[in-house]
Amino acid sequence: MIELADMIRELRGQLTSALADGDGRMLRFELGPVEVETSVAVTREGGGDAKVRLWVVDAGASGTYGHAETQRITLTLVPKVVPPGGGPAETALITGDEVDDEI
Repeated sequence: MIELADMIRELRGQLTSALADGDGRMLRFELGPVEVETSVAVTREGGGDAKVRLWVVDAGASGTYGHAETQRITLTLVPKVVPPGGGPAETALITGDEVDDEI
């Protein structure tokens, strides 16, 4: 199993890779909201600093986690790009520079 945070971290890496791959291409895509639907196992670790953890589970394996409650969740993520020098976040474009006559 992987933690939900790890899944989102991997998604961020894949989207960053797609942004870099589009550099210098004529066709550009604006990156809109990203919806992720998954099943998670919710577990609670005991002790003085008890934590609740969300684990991404395989759709067919939800019945195999004896001490975990499984839930189906949908996340809507709105990717933004922060300029290298800082400043307000901008809409992400999966490509390079603007092309002449581009709409």
